[in-house]
Amino acid sequence: MVNIKSDVQNRRIDGSYLLTRVGVTNVRKPIKVSRTGKVTTLFCNIDVFVDLPPTQKGSHLSRNLEAINEVINSTLETPAQGIEVVAAEICHKLRQKHEYATYAEVNMSAEYFTERPGPSGKKTLETFKILAKSVSEGSEPLKKTIGVEVVGMTACPCAMETVRELHKGSIVFADDLPVITHNQRNVATLIVETPEECDVEADEMIDLLESSFSSSTHELLKRDDEAAVVLRAHQNPKFVEDVVRTILMKVVEKYTDLPDSVKLTVRSESEESIHKHNAFAERTATLGDLRQK
Repeated sequence: MVNIKSDVQNRRIDGSYLLTRVGVTNVRKPIKVSRTGKVTTLFCNIDVFVDLPPTQKGSHLSRNLEAINEVINSTLETPAQGIEVVAAEICHKLRQKHEYATYAEVNMSAEYFTERPGPSGKKTLETFKILAKSVSEGSEPLKKTIGVEVVGMTACPCAMETVRELHKGSIVFADDLPVITHNQRNVATLIVETPEECDVEADEMIDLLESSFSSSTHELLKRDDEAAVVLRAHQNPKFVEDVVRTILMKVVEKYTDLPDSVKLTVRSESEESIHKHNAFAERTATLGDLRQK
C-alpha cells in the first residue's frame, strides 16, 4: 500500500474567508433506539457540518463519516435513547476530530412507525417523522433538539358558522350533530431545544400533537371508525391558529419540570380543501415566556 502523506485540505492559505458550515449531507444510516422499553430501528438522514477557518484550504470530510460511523455502530450494540442523543454524540465527535473547528452542527430526520389505536380501539401501524438537531459552538454547552411532525385533521369553524347563519330557520339542525363545513389535512410540528442533560420523549410529543387537532387521522378506517373521525372533527372545529395555541397550552401543562430556558417552535399548516393555498401559523418562544403568557 502506498503511504500518502500529503494533506491538501490542511494547507495554509492567506487572505481568504471563514466558512460558517462545511460538511456532508444526506448520509443514510440505520440507528437502533430504545423508546419506552421498545427497541426500534430507524433509518435516518444525517447532515453534519463544522466551520472552517480562513487560513485552512479545506475541511477533512472523511472525519465527518468517521464520527457518524463510530456513534452509529455503537447503537447497533447498545440502542440509544433517541436520535437526539445520537446527534449530540456525533456533535461531540466532530469537535474532537476537527481540532480547528469552533462550531459543529448535526441534523437528523427519520420516519417512525408505531402502533396507534383507532376510534374503535383497534391498533394500526402509523407513521410519523422525528427530527433531531445538535449544536456545539465555542465554549458554550452543547444544545440538543428533538422534534416530531404529525399529520391530523381540522374542520373549519368559519365555514361552519357561515352555513349555520345562512340556513338559520330554513333547516333544523339536530342538537347533537354539528353543522357541515370543509376540512383540511393539517401537519403540526413541535420542536424542543434543551440542554444536553434534559430528555423529552418523542412518543409523548406525538400524543400531545394528535390530541391538538380537530381529530387524529388513521391509515386504516372501517365505516364506523370513519364516521367517528368525521363526527369528532366537526364537533371540534379549529383554525391553524387554534392548533398552535392548543399545543402551546398542553406543552406548558405537561413539561413543568423543564427549565424556563428551553426553546420551543410550534407550527401548524393546513392543506386547504376549498382553496389553492395553505394556511399557516407558528410560535417560537422559551418555556419561560409561555409560562408568563
